[in-house]
Amino acid sequence: MEATIEVRELRKRFGAVTAVDGLSFRVAPGQVTGFVGPNGAGKSTTLRILLGLDAADGGVALIGGRPYAALRNPLLEVGALLDAGAVHPSRRGRDHLLWMAHSHRIPVRRVDEVLELAGLGEVARRRVGGYSLGMRQRLGIAAALLGDPPVLLFDEPVNGLDPEGIRWIRTFLKVLAAERRAVLVSSHLMSELEDTADHLIVIGRGRVIADTSVRELLDAASGDRVEVRTDERTRAMTVLTAAGATVAATGRGVLAVSRLDAERVVALLGGAGVAFSGVAAHRATLEEAYMELTRDSVQFAAGFEEFADEGGAR
Repeated sequence: MEATIEVRELRKRFGAVTAVDGLSFRVAPGQVTGFVGPNGAGKSTTLRILLGLDAADGGVALIGGRPYAALRNPLLEVGALLDAGAVHPSRRGRDHLLWMAHSHRIPVRRVDEVLELAGLGEVARRRVGGYSLGMRQRLGIAAALLGDPPVLLFDEPVNGLDPEGIRWIRTFLKVLAAERRAVLVSSHLMSELEDTADHLIVIGRGRVIADTSVRELLDAASGDRVEVRTDERTRAMTVLTAAGATVAATGRGVLAVSRLDAERVVALLGGAGVAFSGVAAHRATLEEAYMELTRDSVQFAAGFEEFADEGGAR
C-alpha cells in the first residue's frame, strides 16, 4: 500500500454550516505534516471523513489511494488517535489492545511491543479508568501503531503529556516519518510543530490557506525585519522612520524595523547618538506566522484587546 493521504475537493455541510469547502491537499511519506487552523476550520471533520466516521457531501478522501471503506485491513493500513478517552474505563489497557489485535489477527507479541514503545509496559494490566490523561494518550498512540501501518493520523497527540512525554512524542513522530510513513498531526500547539513538523497545511473556514514547508513559511514570515533593543524607543522610532523604515513597538524596549537592513539601522542610530543594546535580523516563530496567516479566518475570537483597552476586569 502506498503511504499517502490525499484529499481532493472535499466538501461537507452540517445544516446551514459549511465545515469543509473544496479542501484539497496531499500528505507525502517520509515527513511529519502538521494540520492546523482555528477552531471551526474543518480539521476534525476532515479527519473523521478520512477515517470513514463521517460521509463527505462531495470530493474524495483517500488513504493509500483508496477511501477508508475500501481498505481490507484498516488497522494494518492506517493508525489513528482521535479521542484518547474512547476506551471503557473498566477495561485493562493490555486487554483493550488484545481485543483490537484479535479482530485483525495481529500476534499477541505485537501488543506487548507497542505497550513498551508507548511507555506503558508497567501499567498495561491496570484498568484504563485509573489512567491519567497522558497515559490514555499513550494508550491511544499504542493502538494506532498496533498494525504497524504506513499511514498515521494524530489529533492533538501531546494533549495531557508531561514534559518528558512531549519530548518523547516529538522524537517518536520524527522516527515514524523517517521510516517512510505518512504522518499527519493536527495540533493547536505551534511551538510543538515548529520543533517537529517538516511540512504544514493551514486551513481556515474549510479551505486551504497555506500548503508549504515549515522552513519556507518561517522565512516568508520573517521577511526583512530587524529587531532593535533600546531604552530610547521614541528617539529610535523617529530616526528610523525619517530614513524610510516602517517601525513598530513589539515589546518593552523592543522595535521591529522593516525596509532597512541591520547594518543601516546600526549606522543611523549610532550617527544620531541613540543608545541601543542589540540589533539583529528578526526570526519569526511558527506561532507568529500562523497568527498572521489565519487572522481573517478566526470564527471564535476573544475580545481581549478591547478588554485590555478598558483597563481589565472591574
